[in-house]
Amino acid sequence: MKRRKPSLLIAVFAACAALLAVPAQAQNLPDFRTLVKQNQAAVVNISTTQSRPEGAEGFGFDLPENHPFNEFFRRFGQPNMPAPRPAQSLGSGFIISDDGTVLTNAHVVKDADEIVVRLSDQRELQAELVGLDERSDVAVLKIDASGLPTLKLGNSDTLEVGEWVLAIGSPFGLDFTATQGIVSALGRSLPSDSYVPFIQTDVAVNPGNSGGPLLNTQGQVVGINSQIYSRSGGYQGVSFAIPINTAMQVARQIESQGYVSRGWLGVSIQNVTQDLARSFGLDRPRGALVANVLEDSPAAKAGIEPGDIILEFNGQSVSSSSALPPIVGETPVGSRVPVLVLRDGKRKTLKAKIEELKDQDGRAVPARSSQDESMTGLGVQVRDLTDDERETLGIERGGVVIVGMERDGPAARAGIRKGDVIRRVGRSSIDSARQLRKLVDDLPKGKPVSVLVQRGDNPLFVAITIDD
Repeated sequence: MKRRKPSLLIAVFAACAALLAVPAQAQNLPDFRTLVKQNQAAVVNISTTQSRPEGAEGFGFDLPENHPFNEFFRRFGQPNMPAPRPAQSLGSGFIISDDGTVLTNAHVVKDADEIVVRLSDQRELQAELVGLDERSDVAVLKIDASGLPTLKLGNSDTLEVGEWVLAIGSPFGLDFTATQGIVSALGRSLPSDSYVPFIQTDVAVNPGNSGGPLLNTQGQVVGINSQIYSRSGGYQGVSFAIPINTAMQVARQIESQGYVSRGWLGVSIQNVTQDLARSFGLDRPRGALVANVLEDSPAAKAGIEPGDIILEFNGQSVSSSSALPPIVGETPVGSRVPVLVLRDGKRKTLKAKIEELKDQDGRAVPARSSQDESMTGLGVQVRDLTDDERETLGIERGGVVIVGMERDGPAARAGIRKGDVIRRVGRSSIDSARQLRKLVDDLPKGKPVSVLVQRGDNPLFVAITIDD
């Protein structure tokens, strides 16, 4: 009997070993089938409707006041044109409580007149906007339902680069689409979102995925898919998610107080380059270089000066200028915190008492608060004007701004628009949203009443008839 060559036997054994090793390697990959089955029922599709601005009838745009065609149209009327169709948008979201609390992105529902949430069982429910925060791009919705499936929340602080993650959403309106990838980077700062340390991934995310969950391999939500980096408008290999820890801090404040309170230090900062690091005596570029300190700010009161490099804030290391705003923003208002700075080559610890960020854009837009009332009589939703808004509009006191409207309500029929300021109803000046609600409740039904509104710089009287 002829003996087989040893080299042949070795080759056979090697091939067998390779075949046996394949299942073992495959076992190291997440079972995405199970992840999708266990979690897709708690992911929802969100569609919104936004009415186009008033005045879109006719040619679809407003002519200048002195345009020669205005006289022609006053005499003979505008041509019959198709009625303006409502603008619509699509996005995703996910349920975090079985009684109908839904998280999504603020940009998905901003300025929406109507929000519809479609569940996995194809039910479509009207959603109420509890509130939104544009700085973090987080919104909280509420639907009237119970016993709903929910997603488990994870801890985004424990994420590591290289971890597998899964996204479920509705790209281009295609419900329950699952895509997978890895965490590419952590703590990313984007130019327009300095208060969010984004999670960067290579998960395929496209328009319609916004607001959907980013899940880890344990099926826990670690982020909310929010943005993509793209020159084409579609996915190009880089996507960004809001860490769930950041999103939940925002959501809790929206639910408890109707807006988001952020810490404010009052400095302008920039990155420390290699050359700047050498000039300041640093061994490597790090920290946030203070370029300017606002007068009477917490930083000024603490003794922070231009030229200081902030190395630590409240015990947390500041690796770069982009790392400082999220840390300051999450610091409780009123707390005194240590700030370690480098000044003239020496380290110095200062104490800063954090104040609240006053910028109007940093406030959430509450759907329910003492300043945002549902006007069942006028068919509008309003809030009190801020001092800055009064100053801009030239209004000394009072006034409420319309933030939402019923499409066929009395105000809409009278030609009032979203964004108009109500200053007087009948003979009564309007000081607050609460006062307006009480006043409207006492108005006679079925009879016209004069209402003074301000549209930009222009005051305008309109007659509104309250429905019987």
